[in-house]
Amino acid sequence: MSEHGVTGAATTPDTNDIDSTDPVGRLDRLPVGPWHRRLTAIVGIGAFFDLYEVFLGGVLAAALAESWQLSGTEKSWLIASGFLGMFVGANVLSVLADRFGRRKMFLVNLGLYSLFSLACAFAQDATQLSVLRFLAGLGLGAELVLVDTYLAEFLPRKVRGRYIAWAYTLGFVGVPVAALLGARLVAKHELFGVDGWRWLLVGGALGAAFIQLLRTRLPESPRWLASQGRTAEADAVVRGIEAQAGAEPAAIPAPRAETAESAGTTETPEPAAAKVPLGQMFKAPYARRTVMWWIFQILQTVGYYGFGSLAPVVLQAKGHTVTESLTYAALSYLGYPVGSALSVPLIDRIERRTLIILSALGIAAFGLVFGFAEASWLIVGAGFLLTVSSNVFSNAFHVYQTEIFPTGMRSSAIGIAYSLSRLTSVVLPFIAIDVLEDLGADAVFIGSGVLMLILCLNVRILGPRTTGRSLESI
Repeated sequence: MSEHGVTGAATTPDTNDIDSTDPVGRLDRLPVGPWHRRLTAIVGIGAFFDLYEVFLGGVLAAALAESWQLSGTEKSWLIASGFLGMFVGANVLSVLADRFGRRKMFLVNLGLYSLFSLACAFAQDATQLSVLRFLAGLGLGAELVLVDTYLAEFLPRKVRGRYIAWAYTLGFVGVPVAALLGARLVAKHELFGVDGWRWLLVGGALGAAFIQLLRTRLPESPRWLASQGRTAEADAVVRGIEAQAGAEPAAIPAPRAETAESAGTTETPEPAAAKVPLGQMFKAPYARRTVMWWIFQILQTVGYYGFGSLAPVVLQAKGHTVTESLTYAALSYLGYPVGSALSVPLIDRIERRTLIILSALGIAAFGLVFGFAEASWLIVGAGFLLTVSSNVFSNAFHVYQTEIFPTGMRSSAIGIAYSLSRLTSVVLPFIAIDVLEDLGADAVFIGSGVLMLILCLNVRILGPRTTGRSLESI
């Protein structure tokens, strides 16, 4: 018999007959092909609407400040309301995804967002718009959590990082699109007799509805099915994927045992089909990871979402017009898809934890330059480099968080931690806009830089190594 049990009699645990009853193991050993790329594209395009909505708050606050005579508090609520909805949605829908499945929640979350985003387009004042943005945020709360969880549970480990990075590259096209469309539509004021900013909301709603239709054809995660004891269904899903990939179970090599030397750890792989109580996230070995990730999610919001959602308001405070502010922000936001694409060749070559730290230092450094810059070229240049760093950072941490918790509680553990970033995003505009008005943009970015340094220490001290290892062995 060969080393991997591909030929010969079925006389050892490495035989093909036994391996073919392990649908989860077969997922990791499938040849990567068009099926994986199509799945990544459909899921990644859905992330577009989460990111579009996240950065739309700053666009709306800048666009409506004059016409609606918004106070500082009202501008803060326009930005914060969507995040507050995302906080609630991340806690509820991510936990439901561990109970009822990833696919069902994928359909629920975009459906809610599409409905209430369309309703936002008909808002008549800041209060109505803030309430409806909260409701739209409920639907999007678990979107990125589900993107991370779903793709991680399907993709072979050798391409897990790169393909998730490609999914986010598609998604992050939404950020400069929101700002560029905002600048054009706000400048025109009306299109077909309707206020330009309302078209931004209609476009998001209709686009999300279309992606929801595409997602109705997605299969349920075999890893989730196996964790519920539904191994026959998991096997059926994997067999369908194998048929589309042109691979039969018998043709897929059985795995080598993962040793301490190859994995960089002596942890024992956990059975993929085991149910894991949510309370396990507060027990060894996951308690340390939970604490690390809660701290991380609170701090990363300031450096990452803080810039994206507040940049138009910061530029207005520097004396630029609404149209100039949105144009400069849009040019800076081009760094989001560029940084995301740049992360693709890096993410599986550099240890995830190290890449997070290096890119976080870039966010801190370029944020300081942006805060102090006065010349337009330097504002745009620093903003662009900041957003490039931000999306190397973002893609690295989105992959990383899928790897540090087991399947049975992956969505819940990630979602609860991720909701803290949304809660921080609720508070952030109220603090940042006050600091901006009282102390200026430089003070905002000095504070952000300090918090990013603390984040780096937190990940370095408490975070495990994960790159190149199977989910069940981490």
